[in-house]
Amino acid sequence: MGSDWIATVLNRLEESAKLDTPPSVIDSFDGYRPSADEPFMNPRQQAYFCEKLQAWKEAILRESAGTLSQLQIDSLREADLTDRASSETDWSIELRTRDRQRKLISKIDAALRRIEDGEYGYCEVTGEPISLGRLEARPIATMTVEAQERHERHEKVSRED
Repeated sequence: MGSDWIATVLNRLEESAKLDTPPSVIDSFDGYRPSADEPFMNPRQQAYFCEKLQAWKEAILRESAGTLSQLQIDSLREADLTDRASSETDWSIELRTRDRQRKLISKIDAALRRIEDGEYGYCEVTGEPISLGRLEARPIATMTVEAQERHERHEKVSRED
């Protein structure tokens, strides 16, 4: 096991980190970006976020398929115990990343369902619109920034008890 293997794992981790951020879909909308100057969650905004979510999900699924095929190709049969332990650690990290992304896919699916139901973009706690900037950065957001902060403060207090 050499520096090539380490470089491969580091590249995979970098790609995985990129998948935690939704891809931009600006090109497919001719430069369109949702604006506060238009009615909130109008059909064009809904289509924009729907496509953004679907593109994000597809990117994660493609990366997962690559991981599966790499797992099938690579074997953990290194003769040296240190090399084997290193390989197992690397794959453990990779599989934990995939598990995190599996959970992310379920959040993406839930957001797509909210678009279908007409509930997307509205805070599940207050019912207020979630800012377009927040949805642009985190299209799976279910709460306004303020509601999310209250939720996190409450969680922190609950954990300390």
